Amino acid sequence: MSDRVTSCYVYAAARTPFGRFNGGLADVRPDDLAATAIGGVLAKVPDFDPVGIDDVVWGTANGAGEENRNVGRMAVLLSGLPVTVPATTVNRLCGSSLDAVLMGSRAIEAGDAEVILTGGVESMTRAPWVLPKPSRAFPAGDVTAVSTTLGWRFVNPRMPKEWTISLGEANEQLQERFGISRERQDEFAARSHRLAHEAWEAGFHDDLVVGVEGIDLNRDESIRPGSTPESLAGLKPAFRRDGTITAGNASPLNDGASAVLLGGDVAAERIGGAPSARIAGRGVSALEPQAFGYAPVEAAERALRRAGIGWSDVGAVELNEAFAVQSLACMDAWKVDPEIVNSRGGAIAIGHPLGASGGRIVGTLAKVLRERNERWGVAAICIGVGQGLAVVLENVAANELVKEQAR
Repeated sequence: MSDRVTSCYVYAAARTPFGRFNGGLADVRPDDLAATAIGGVLAKVPDFDPVGIDDVVWGTANGAGEENRNVGRMAVLLSGLPVTVPATTVNRLCGSSLDAVLMGSRAIEAGDAEVILTGGVESMTRAPWVLPKPSRAFPAGDVTAVSTTLGWRFVNPRMPKEWTISLGEANEQLQERFGISRERQDEFAARSHRLAHEAWEAGFHDDLVVGVEGIDLNRDESIRPGSTPESLAGLKPAFRRDGTITAGNASPLNDGASAVLLGGDVAAERIGGAPSARIAGRGVSALEPQAFGYAPVEAAERALRRAGIGWSDVGAVELNEAFAVQSLACMDAWKVDPEIVNSRGGAIAIGHPLGASGGRIVGTLAKVLRERNERWGVAAICIGVGQGLAVVLENVAANELVKEQAR
């Protein structure tokens, strides 16, 4: 057995546009969206023979509809990859595709694989209603169909009530805990829309986003460039009569898919291109389910410790904006410069198709690091039922420059 330590790198990333609920991607099955993302990321490495993919790790948060029965494997087959390419599907709710990246990177670092394709998908529009199966046949009473689009369903009665509150109520409680005003939330949300629009106008997303065949949708559909703190202030609270969270300062319901191609040190020759970023540290954390929005705080701290750096070294952060309030709570805890967080917009504007968001923020972070010539970046995401994930990326080009300067 070799004592050599293998590193894992991001070689390419791609995603579909993120469509609104009942919007431009409503007629596209999630397994087809996943296949589109796979085709998009492999198109970036045209010299790579996909027979060399050792495994596919794919994320989805639902799994109750057309993405059932291992959507990762379905996407491999639909995308035209060799039938010899294996695949698995993972579910860590909103963190599913980031979890796929972490799992793939561990396998590469352990020497179990050389190239792994990761990603995730969600069609919140096409998530089905489901009926509970009765314990006895032909019950006399009515049966209620339950939406699987978002949140708790079929809750175990043994769960404490405070754990099973709605996602919005959980974040209203977070707002009370940290005293984050409605004004701050609306300002943060307006910034997300402005930066996302500016990024599209500047061409930032052009080589990250791939179109879906037969669909006339070229940009993320939820971005509202005219949003201002003043216009958002006019929206009514969504979860409490006197609350602070509205449809304007929370992420919308969306459809989309993302993919990230990972490889080890020697994979560059097989892939036919140089990597953009190294997976330098990973972090997983958990806390009370109702405090899930705050979970990225500890996850990022753990990832930074494992990378051997601190916040003062970080030049870019991609934090998935499930809600403005939880994003602000995390940023306040990290004491990070707000200007380096989601500098190309975030999920409030771009959208949050649950299983796809982790792959999106990894791909975005790798590109932001390259464009800004920053060495270190953090991607983090909160997850329902009280979990958080984070990854530290090191810009390969910036690292090489540091080595050259040290010589």
